[in-house]
Amino acid sequence: MNGGIAPARVVHDGDALAWLAGNPLPADCGVLTSLPDVAEFRHRDVDRWRAWFVHAAEQVLRATPRERATVFYQTDVKRDGRWIDKAFLVQTAAAAVGVPLVWHKVVCRAPAGQATFARPGYAHLLAFAAELRDPIERATADVLPELGAMTWPRAMGLAATEAAVRWLRDVAGARTIVDPFCGQGTALAIANRLGLAAVGVELNPGRAQKARELDLS
Repeated sequence: MNGGIAPARVVHDGDALAWLAGNPLPADCGVLTSLPDVAEFRHRDVDRWRAWFVHAAEQVLRATPRERATVFYQTDVKRDGRWIDKAFLVQTAAAAVGVPLVWHKVVCRAPAGQATFARPGYAHLLAFAAELRDPIERATADVLPELGAMTWPRAMGLAATEAAVRWLRDVAGARTIVDPFCGQGTALAIANRLGLAAVGVELNPGRAQKARELDLS
């Protein structure tokens, strides 16, 4: 907060990649996002989705100011008895555009030793930055013990989101958090709660409206 005034939040209705292409991000922006799963695509074709996913991650990384960072929150998924490793897909995109991995954290979605099925018992947080380094004296845990509550079934967990936003603010120097696939606005609301402005893009109008209204203060 600044003098009792709530940080700004703006949510744009539309296609994330088109919006990023037409709206260069100011230098104070850090990015936190979770790219859509194949289940959210009408065609449900895994190969087409995989190609789109890598392309989308490349565009997000290119759009991020070089002096800031991008954090991806991704959960792997099993299709026809085989895992799709989204961390690998994001790193494939990063290698293609030449943006280094700064850190990779595992977030526990279930207690260790508990079997899970279509989704694994963990999620990934991956941070990439063109110029930034993660200083040893500011190191944070590589394994986060809990995801935190979820505001809707496809949401980022609140604890994981807060950890990512705090790092983008305190280490990467972001003053605005951008989520180009914002869903119902978890990252935006956490950013506001931690005193940062937030900008989201969402293709689904109903989700976009909820993202404007979500209050986690």
